[in-house]
Amino acid sequence: MTSAVTAAPILCANPLEQYRSHRAAIDDAVARVLSGGRYVLGPETEAFEREFAAYLGLPHAIGVANGTDALHVALRALGAGPGDEVVTVAHTAVATVSAIELAGASPVLVDIDPATFTIDPAAVERAITPRTKAVIAVHIYGHPADMDAILGICRPRGIRVVEDCAQCHGARLRGRMTGTMGDIAAFSFYPTKNLGAIGDGGGVATADGELARRCRLVREYGWARRYVSDVAGFNSRLDEVQAAILRAKLPSLDADNDRRRAIAGVYGERLGRLKGIALPTERPGVRHVYHLYATLVDRRDEVLEALREHGVLAGIHYPTPIHLQPAYAGRTAPAGTLPATERVARHELSLPMYPELSEADAHRVCDAVRAALER
Repeated sequence: MTSAVTAAPILCANPLEQYRSHRAAIDDAVARVLSGGRYVLGPETEAFEREFAAYLGLPHAIGVANGTDALHVALRALGAGPGDEVVTVAHTAVATVSAIELAGASPVLVDIDPATFTIDPAAVERAITPRTKAVIAVHIYGHPADMDAILGICRPRGIRVVEDCAQCHGARLRGRMTGTMGDIAAFSFYPTKNLGAIGDGGGVATADGELARRCRLVREYGWARRYVSDVAGFNSRLDEVQAAILRAKLPSLDADNDRRRAIAGVYGERLGRLKGIALPTERPGVRHVYHLYATLVDRRDEVLEALREHGVLAGIHYPTPIHLQPAYAGRTAPAGTLPATERVARHELSLPMYPELSEADAHRVCDAVRAALER
C-alpha cells in the first residue's frame, strides 16, 4: 500500500479531476463555440438558460458573469437600493454581503442555526425593521435553509426572499429544489461548485416573469434594445464558452451529487463515533448535496496541520465571520453578538469532497482524521 507520505495529496476540491471526468463533452463544447463565431450572449447561453431553468422546474434562468453578480442582479431586480436593509448571515462567503453593498443597500447580519449552519429564522424575525427590503437565505455547504420558516416570516410582511444557491445546486427540501422557493435565486458556477464552469459564471432564476425581465435589463446596461438604456444597468454577461461547458456538465449534476452523498456516507460511517469531531447534520426532508463536508473539530488548527502532514489538504470555510473582517467590523454586527457564527468559525474544518474522490482516498482521509484526533 502506498504510504500517506508518498501518495499524491488529496485536495479539498479538485476541478481538474472534474474536467478530466467530462473531458470529451467539454472539449467538444468549447470547439463548438470557437468555430461558431458567437462568444458572448449567443445560442449556447440561451440554450443553457433554458436547460438550467428546466432542471430547476422554473420558467426563467438568466446567465450572468459570476455568483456575486447573480446576487447583485437579483437585488437590483427587486428594487433594493440606498435606504434599504437586507438581512443575511455573517457565516457565508463575503460575496453575499458584497452584493448587498453593490446594490446600495445595507447588510444586516444575523446568527445561524448551530446544527445546520444556515440562517436562524428567529434571528431574522428579530432583525426586521421598517427598512427591511429582503432576506438572503444562504443554503450553506449544500444544506437548504429552513425556507418554510423564512417565508412564513417574510411573506406576510411583504419582504422579498432571495435564495443564495451558490453551494446547493440540486439540493432539495421536502422534494422542492433549492432556488424555487423564494422570489428569486442566485447561483455561482465557479469551478469548484457542484455545477462548475472552467472560469467564472453565475445565474439568476425565478418564476416571476417581470423579475426575469428586469434581470435581463440590469445584466447588460439596461438595454431592452441595443445601445439604449431603459434603466441603469451594468455589464454581467455569461460568455459562450462557459455556457457551453455548463451545458456539457448539467446532465451529470444529479449523478455527481449522488457520488458526493456516497462519500459523505463513508465519512459518516468511519468518523461518526470519534471524539473531538462533529459531523454535518442532514435535517429530515432534506437532500444535502455536500458542496463541502463541513465538520466541527476540537483543536482545529492542530488537526488541520496534522492532516497536511498526511497529505490531506482540508480547508476552512470560513475562518473569519464577515462581521469581524476589517472591511465590515463595527458597522454590521458587534463582536460577540453572533455566538453560533463565531463558534463555527473557530472549529469548522472541511474534509475533501468532490465526485471524483475515490473510495480508497475517502478511507485515507478517514485514517488521517483518526490519527490527527488521537495525537
